[in-house]
Amino acid sequence: MVAARVAEQQDTAAGRPGGPSRSRWLGRRRNGKEYADPNIGFAWLRLIGATTVVIDHSSPLVHPERLTVFPASWHASPGYIALMGFFAMSGYQISDSWERDPSWYRFAFRRLLRILPPLLFVVMFTVFVIGPLVTSLSTADYFGDRQTWRYLVGTSLLFLLQHLLPGVFDSNPYPWSANGSLWTLPMEVMGYLLVLVVGLLILFGVSRLILLPVLAGLMVLDGMFGATFGYQGNAGSLIEVPIGSMVSFLVPFAMGMVMHAYRDRIPFRPLAAVLLAAGWLALHWTPVDRYLLAVMASYGAVVLAMHWPKRLENGSRWVFGSYGMYIWAFPVQQLIIMAGVRNQWVLMACAVPAAYLCGLFSWTFVEAPTQRLRKYIRTPKPMPPLAERVGSGGG
Repeated sequence: MVAARVAEQQDTAAGRPGGPSRSRWLGRRRNGKEYADPNIGFAWLRLIGATTVVIDHSSPLVHPERLTVFPASWHASPGYIALMGFFAMSGYQISDSWERDPSWYRFAFRRLLRILPPLLFVVMFTVFVIGPLVTSLSTADYFGDRQTWRYLVGTSLLFLLQHLLPGVFDSNPYPWSANGSLWTLPMEVMGYLLVLVVGLLILFGVSRLILLPVLAGLMVLDGMFGATFGYQGNAGSLIEVPIGSMVSFLVPFAMGMVMHAYRDRIPFRPLAAVLLAAGWLALHWTPVDRYLLAVMASYGAVVLAMHWPKRLENGSRWVFGSYGMYIWAFPVQQLIIMAGVRNQWVLMACAVPAAYLCGLFSWTFVEAPTQRLRKYIRTPKPMPPLAERVGSGGG
């Protein structure tokens, strides 16, 4: 979504290694096997995560009494787990972006350039194209309603995010949001701010150990606020952003930051990721569930990215559209429902490829071109690629 995001491989992959790396955990050869560039692994996982969110949203969009595609008795949501992984991957990759170029203004420019152009495009398209076509109001009443302009300005600013457009999707089973997926984006921006603040403190001489109390503090707050996939917590809102949910997602984001800072000491092993997943399943109905879920999703996402099969590296240009897929999927699903689809499985079958194509369009015609604007900021000489630096604790 979440959140943020897909093209961080442009930040972290300054080039490709000339041969197999000798790094301990992220080399292109590990234990006699070859793995893809970790950034390709991250891109694949983001695409899989975005697809999972689309699938999970399909159930409540046609059956609003449900929260997820899983049975209610399971007390779990695949989309929520995917979002946890999203935030952990962002924490890891955004930390690497800062470490390679610890300049606050260049960092802020890159982050805004990454998240805002695709968002502004989908918001304007929703307001000026989808809205007038599907609203139950007249065109004059639609554009004369203050909420139309509140949506345009507030959602573009993220922290004033709005969900309702006048008369838009009001006959659908879920009429309460034109684009419900956008709610995680302000939380992603708060993660960027966390990387910036912690990065500046470390730059001024504070030990990287500061990350540990930051993570511990977020976990304590998360337990106090009690947010889950079906409840936004009891801490109120920061403008329009639910604080409880924001803290819940910042926990895996901070875990990603910690894994990046201590990547020279943390063993990223697939077996450990499997054992964590098994432990979460076994303890899912206990009080430790919320903490183990964050650890399992965070560690698992980073480990999977590091051990992504090399054979899937070919054709990787087709997997960079997950951010666009994530922010376009919700209105696409609402349009499909408005066309008459009321079966969640049919909705999934239609929405996943349609949202993927929107994401690919966004990447090709919005995201990739705007990323090229980075050439206008002066940057230092690039550091070696991520895969060559991690084993030695580089950075």
